[in-house]
Amino acid sequence: MYPELLHLGPVTIYSYGLMLGVAFLVSNLLITRELRRLGQDPTLATTVTMFALVGGVAGAKLFHLLENWSEFLANPGHMLLSSGGLTWYGGFLLATLLIFLYFRRRKLSLMAFADVAAPSLALGYGFGRVGCQLAGDGDYGIPSHAPWAMTYPNGTVSTLASQNPGLAQQYADLFPGQPVPADIPVHPAPVYEIILAVALFSLLQARRKKPLPVGSQFGLFLVLHGLCRFGVEFIRLNPLLVLGLSQAQLISLALVAWGAFLLFKNAPVATPKARA
Repeated sequence: MYPELLHLGPVTIYSYGLMLGVAFLVSNLLITRELRRLGQDPTLATTVTMFALVGGVAGAKLFHLLENWSEFLANPGHMLLSSGGLTWYGGFLLATLLIFLYFRRRKLSLMAFADVAAPSLALGYGFGRVGCQLAGDGDYGIPSHAPWAMTYPNGTVSTLASQNPGLAQQYADLFPGQPVPADIPVHPAPVYEIILAVALFSLLQARRKKPLPVGSQFGLFLVLHGLCRFGVEFIRLNPLLVLGLSQAQLISLALVAWGAFLLFKNAPVATPKARA
């Protein structure tokens, strides 16, 4: 993998950071075009993108530190300044809070904008996972013998047994009696999520011109994205918290519930036809 793409003098271009930047730029472009199509102020896209960028990066780093509190206490400087260590849900939640406060102050319809942004959220998530795949930052899955299993020897979190004893132990637990490979093949979970993100983006993009109730696009995004992330977590390496579920799975269930609420709340009510 390629956590560092190139060096321009003293400046290092990191693959994850580059993909994160691409995600925000593409999302901003798509939202701007959609606002223009709807006859709304396109400059709103840039303002919201800036809130999402600041809140997204800060929230993602904060959640990562909370998830790895013992490592943070042992080496706070490294954890704070490291280019890696970003948790998607942390960024999504803090960015959503900041955008909500901005829309409330401006007395604008947040849910109508969320519908416009829903396809971009799905695609932006996919670009983020491209960054994870290139960086090999530990977002990959458990050891696997699947034909498409991959290794990340040069990743930020290497799959080399000599550098990742925890992964080596997990391989030994999953495949008892088999020698642990020098470079352990794992499920390429970021690739799975890229495919799912593109599929969700395509679905939402195809629906955007239909006369839909306010909140239905965003609600559908929450439900389907939450279900996708919930499923992928079963082959991820994240620690389990409650009822055998990871933190990301618990948040995913909350997002699914939120999305289902939006879908049912705004669903059109069928009126009975009068008898002839």
